Amino acid sequence: MPRHTRVLSVSLSASLSLALLGACTTSQGGDDAAPATGQPGVGTGTVIGGTPKRGGTLTVLSNQDFAHLDPARNWVMPTMDFGTRLLYRTLTTFRAAPGAPGSEIVPDLATDLGTSADGGRTWTFTLKAGLRYEDGTPIRSRDIKYNVERSFAPDLAGGPDYAQRYLADAEGYAGPLRGEHLDSISTPDDRTIVFSLRRPVAEFSSTVTLPTFSPVPESREKGVQYDLRPFSSGPYRVDSYARGKKMVLVRNPHWDAATDPVRKAYPDRIVVVQGLKGGQIDDRIIASAGADASAVEWSDLQPASIAKVLPRKDVKARLSAERTGCTDMLALNTSRPPFDNLKLRQAMQYAVDKQAQVTANGGPALNDIATGYLPPSLTGRHATEPVHTPSATGDLDKARKLLAEGGKPDGFDATITVSTGDKTRAEALQQSLSKAGVRLRIETVDPSVYYDTIGDTANSPDMAISGWCPDYPSGATFLPFVFDGRTIKAKGNQGNVSQFRDKAVERRMDEIAAMPDAADADAAWIELDTMIQRQSPAVPLLWERKPLLVGDNIAGAFGHASWTGQFDFAVIGLKDPSRSQG
Repeated sequence: MPRHTRVLSVSLSASLSLALLGACTTSQGGDDAAPATGQPGVGTGTVIGGTPKRGGTLTVLSNQDFAHLDPARNWVMPTMDFGTRLLYRTLTTFRAAPGAPGSEIVPDLATDLGTSADGGRTWTFTLKAGLRYEDGTPIRSRDIKYNVERSFAPDLAGGPDYAQRYLADAEGYAGPLRGEHLDSISTPDDRTIVFSLRRPVAEFSSTVTLPTFSPVPESREKGVQYDLRPFSSGPYRVDSYARGKKMVLVRNPHWDAATDPVRKAYPDRIVVVQGLKGGQIDDRIIASAGADASAVEWSDLQPASIAKVLPRKDVKARLSAERTGCTDMLALNTSRPPFDNLKLRQAMQYAVDKQAQVTANGGPALNDIATGYLPPSLTGRHATEPVHTPSATGDLDKARKLLAEGGKPDGFDATITVSTGDKTRAEALQQSLSKAGVRLRIETVDPSVYYDTIGDTANSPDMAISGWCPDYPSGATFLPFVFDGRTIKAKGNQGNVSQFRDKAVERRMDEIAAMPDAADADAAWIELDTMIQRQSPAVPLLWERKPLLVGDNIAGAFGHASWTGQFDFAVIGLKDPSRSQG
């Protein structure tokens, strides 16, 4: 699954937020209940506003631009949702449904979930008949092959790298921009595509939900400029896009609903307004005046806005707070001092006040304290057994002892880079670490370039607030991406922000990946989580929810668990299209 980005505009009114969140409706519980924090949560799994009607303009209010819309580079979960639901289709996709049913994989461009041979080393997909791009030209299997090949190009870094991991004979391949192509992807005809893998991959039907496996015709190649104008195979096409300001989508007249049971494409137009302040977005959608009645917010509801939402029953009914299924972490840069020292990394496990992180991130109804790296969705719905067991507020005596054992009895100076929206959380870390003698300097960057910034390994900070979400329900989509040293890239280093390298961990990852039984592999990933915790490349911080508000004319809205709680843009629309504007 994609990586988790907590790059949202967040401000804090801590005590008020905590008091109000403690009074929220209780979570639905059941098998997917997150670990308890002692505070009731916000309900999930409901559809806001009933069934939409066709037509009108849906407005999306955002504090940020998209990091990447090029499907070879799009690996931010909410942006993957936006891209794959609206602009381009993939071989398979997630069902459009709230709660657990949304994790079901269904055919998209393909007629079925693919057929495997050679024990799972060869996978064949057949495209549906009648698929067309926005200009009416047919979608061909060679276009999917071409986009997969694009994902290898160094100039198009930052996207999902499953193709690099799984495809046979791909070592040293640098993409198709100079006319070179992969033999491990064959297209015997315009509707058939065959992938030859270096090892068995039982869950490859899930792998091809990623935007890497969407079509891009070679004739439309624009290199890095493709980000600005993806060529549509989905229900909408880009009408205009001024980066950081506004994007307008209109219908793709050649998208055929008969080939697409997932996307409903209710609105006639979708307008994304960017560069707004978080509090301004909240206030506009709470008021729901004019076009804002037909608007949804892209980034999280600010904690300070909770007091304006929960006391009002009509507004509270428009709040979604789906669990993200991700683990939020404090990544420690293990490639250089101070965190090439195991004792100093272990000291951070005890110096961090996780309860302060809960407070800074919206309160206990929207956050659980993470006890390990794997989220509960990958550990049988139970929290991982922690290796380090300080109280929720830390253990300063233990932290100081480890600092002394690591040769830093007086502490040390360190840097942390966070998105502008996470400055409050960084300040909470700065305060808690200072008590142990760690003097933290905070650097902030714009959310749209956050992962590009910390993914530049030569210039990466000592610490960063990072995280990961499984691309689909398998530990194979989590630990190898976050802690396999062989995945580290000089630029666009997306998962292993800690730059953690450990040969024993890598050998065990390979052993687990080769296991034919999924249940055995799941248990082995949980054991490996404990093994990696002992090396402390990151401090697990939070398991979050995503609070999002909609205008009172919105229908069909729910947070999709596979998209980290972002609204599923496949099925969202309006109650009354005549009320919309823009």
